[in-house]
Amino acid sequence: MQVLQVQLEVGPDPAEVGRARRWARSRLAGSGIGDDEPLAETLILLISELVTNAVVHTGCPAVLRMLFGGPGVRVEVADASDRAPARRQAAGDDTGGRGLELVDGLADRWGWQREGAGKRIWCEIDRAEKSASDGATDGPQENHPSMREPRVYL
Repeated sequence: MQVLQVQLEVGPDPAEVGRARRWARSRLAGSGIGDDEPLAETLILLISELVTNAVVHTGCPAVLRMLFGGPGVRVEVADASDRAPARRQAAGDDTGGRGLELVDGLADRWGWQREGAGKRIWCEIDRAEKSASDGATDGPQENHPSMREPRVYL
């Protein structure tokens, strides 16, 4: 199986999030995932959340990677901060604090791992649609790599 990996360096500026979304949209189209597909919208939302977290919460540059191949699409965002991603409990009127909850709700799998002096957070979306009756939910779990191992793409 062949895997295509593309990546974009993202600067530590919130304006970079929009650039990352535009770049990702063009790469999705190049991989055969149309703009009008629900998968594309879900991936763009996940990318937006992960890049925003990296830029806003670390103040460091980041690298966005997308891997196409196998049963789905994998998104990774690596940054130089050693701070672990942390879920927050957003109140109803809060304008932030829901990013990792969105990732958990939309991705089929996600997690993070230390990488050098920094970290890499990843998520995967399967291309096959799941039906509501197939028990598609994993239930609440810690998303540390020891609990949810990522697929290995060769």
